[in-house]
Amino acid sequence: MLHLRLIIPADRTDEVLQLLERTVGTTHLVVLSGAAREPRGDVVLCDVAREAGDGLLARLREMGLDRSGSIALEHIDLSLSRRADRAEDEAPGEGADAVLWESLTDATHEESTLSATYLAFLTLATMIAACGVVLDNAILIVGAMAVGPEFGPLAGISTALVRRAPRPAWRSLVALVVGFVVAMALTGGFSYFMDAVGLFTEHRVEGPRPNTSFIWQPDWMSFVVAFLAGVAGTLSLTSAKSGALVGVAISVTTVPAAANAAVAFTYGDYAQTWGSVGQLGLNMVGIVVAGTLTLATQKLLWARHGTLPVAR
Repeated sequence: MLHLRLIIPADRTDEVLQLLERTVGTTHLVVLSGAAREPRGDVVLCDVAREAGDGLLARLREMGLDRSGSIALEHIDLSLSRRADRAEDEAPGEGADAVLWESLTDATHEESTLSATYLAFLTLATMIAACGVVLDNAILIVGAMAVGPEFGPLAGISTALVRRAPRPAWRSLVALVVGFVVAMALTGGFSYFMDAVGLFTEHRVEGPRPNTSFIWQPDWMSFVVAFLAGVAGTLSLTSAKSGALVGVAISVTTVPAAANAAVAFTYGDYAQTWGSVGQLGLNMVGIVVAGTLTLATQKLLWARHGTLPVAR
């Protein structure tokens, strides 16, 4: 279930209440007349089944409530109510299959914005991966994968492509490209420093690395794994099962490939550098293609339930 909190201009409250009351999947309707002060208006609270959430949000935005008032949505972890159970049973489809496009767009916008925090996490993840590459340590590689925030912009590109929104797609692409360029440049400087103090050596980078040599040797299996991880990651976002993202993060070698490229470049091993860049690109393409196809399929399958609230 979802919880909606609406701030509505007093002269439009009846119109919004009529919409809520005739929408299948809504219950627990509460009206607080004149309770809102900024902006001024009435506060309306209600619970709505996840299946009906996207259509209802679309109608509320069509009415301009996001401009004249406010629309806030929260996920309800537990609701003990027969009315809530009935509302979920009456709503079309299954809640786990429903996509809240507004929520997805907002989530990917936050995760795909080029910010200092985003750059810091990506750079730190790349530096950790660099240590894992030099030491041929798979544990460090896995840790770096989990820290890396690059799935946000990749999901942002997929979401923007499906919603045909060029500006969010461009913003996500900028965050992805600039983020990796900055992270790789700083990791290159980090590698020079570690070499100067004797912690990184060319022998370790050029020597046998059975645990990490796959990072700079891309093949079709790399694409297959990235594609499957992209599907899983997208489903975890649309179904609000964020825990699955950790598994997705440690399935693809985007951050380790960027780290290996930076380290190899500092030692003049351009074969490893270009192989790592190829691995990085292959993984990103696989995730974006998978995410786009997954969202397009979800949109197509859910279309049979209709995108607007169903009248009671």
